[in-house]
Amino acid sequence: MRQLRFGLFENAQANDSGTATWRHPDNRRVEFDTLGYWRELAAICEEARLDFLFLADAWGWADVNGHRPDVCSVEGLDLPRLDPAVVAAAMLPHTEHLGLVLTGSTLLEQPYSFARRMASLDQLSGGRIGWNIVTTGTAETAVAGFGVPMVAHDERYDMADDFMQVVYKLWEGAWEPDALQKDKAGVFADPAKVHRIAHDGPYFRSHGYGNTAYSPQGTPVLFQAGSSPAGRSFGGRHGECMFVGGGPVDQLAAHTRAIRAEALAAGRSPQAVKVMSAFACVLGKTREDAERKYQRVLDSQSPEVAVASYAWFTGLDLSSYAPDTAMTDLHTEMSQTQVARFAGLTVGDVLKDWHAHGVGAKPVVGTPDEIADRICELAEGADLDGFLLSPVVQPGSTTDFVEHVLPILRARGVTPSDYDAPTLRQRLLGDASATLPDEHPGAAHRAATGQLVRSGTP
Repeated sequence: MRQLRFGLFENAQANDSGTATWRHPDNRRVEFDTLGYWRELAAICEEARLDFLFLADAWGWADVNGHRPDVCSVEGLDLPRLDPAVVAAAMLPHTEHLGLVLTGSTLLEQPYSFARRMASLDQLSGGRIGWNIVTTGTAETAVAGFGVPMVAHDERYDMADDFMQVVYKLWEGAWEPDALQKDKAGVFADPAKVHRIAHDGPYFRSHGYGNTAYSPQGTPVLFQAGSSPAGRSFGGRHGECMFVGGGPVDQLAAHTRAIRAEALAAGRSPQAVKVMSAFACVLGKTREDAERKYQRVLDSQSPEVAVASYAWFTGLDLSSYAPDTAMTDLHTEMSQTQVARFAGLTVGDVLKDWHAHGVGAKPVVGTPDEIADRICELAEGADLDGFLLSPVVQPGSTTDFVEHVLPILRARGVTPSDYDAPTLRQRLLGDASATLPDEHPGAAHRAATGQLVRSGTP
């Protein structure tokens, strides 16, 4: 079995993954708005030698029939939250090796300012930054807050393609890697290696010089999780790490095959995209002990949350449909992933499932050995490269995993025992270089000396 990589999924808010378990006595996520919480969590991850901490984000809020249900405020469902870029920056001084992956929207960000923010973080971290590319599934409420027009689901991916061309030009072409010399007896930067970009696309225009010099990775490591046809196609072109939801081996294997096929269709190696599955677990000394722990988690959440939470992700108010309505009868322009994953089920089935674990993976409940066995079974059977750990209760879920399951996996030789490369890209992709491989479309925007980085797609 290949060496598996592990990241920790987090959200800078009191609840996570569409659930509201903040009332659980052991859940310290209510401390999300304190620096101490993030410093402690970063320390746990780095001491355990996890590859990265993943910071999810969303601009929207739960909106059912035109208003935000009171249960959202009562249970802290979707607001307030912190800016993941600020949280990541706050953790930089307290980490040396841990990768930090933050979510950014191609619908609501401006590529020029976003490119500077990400390059700044990559520079200050020494090459430990990744970008989770989202087209903003909660678009209905998000665009209302920004005052911008709504964009249909598949068109958002066309918009994202245009966004990528701008940031590639800024990250890869505006400054050559050795342009910045800082030689007090010579020049600060070689003018022949600093280039003006020009981009006139269908959605974005950008002309001028990049605000930041070439960072250790150039382009941050590119993460993506779209599972619609448009999302998979986009991921095959641009993604370096693709996330898939949890599920049985055959379902995950089908996702992996589809992702690798899209990479091949885009002219890349099928193995150029690393596939990582969401994974949640509840540990106990015995199976019965673990099941009791999980039941306490379920009992801590109000069933009312499920309706509002599902509406936040999809724009669909499931309480307005009969429980036996087939999910295949419903349609949304928002997160189609959260509709497609329930094909074959009814509205009543979905509300029950969503109450248990929201958008996240259904937890595997058992002993540490049973958890480790399941990870190996999924990785081998579904051709996975790693897992994104989705904690049920923080920080207990994370410490349980790193103290009891990770040592078993390391004893089996399926995951490294220490950091084995200086940058996030080198660790996750196994590349000798910290920058994009030549076959990646972003590499086509690297400038030759004295060349204008032109508009258009590669």
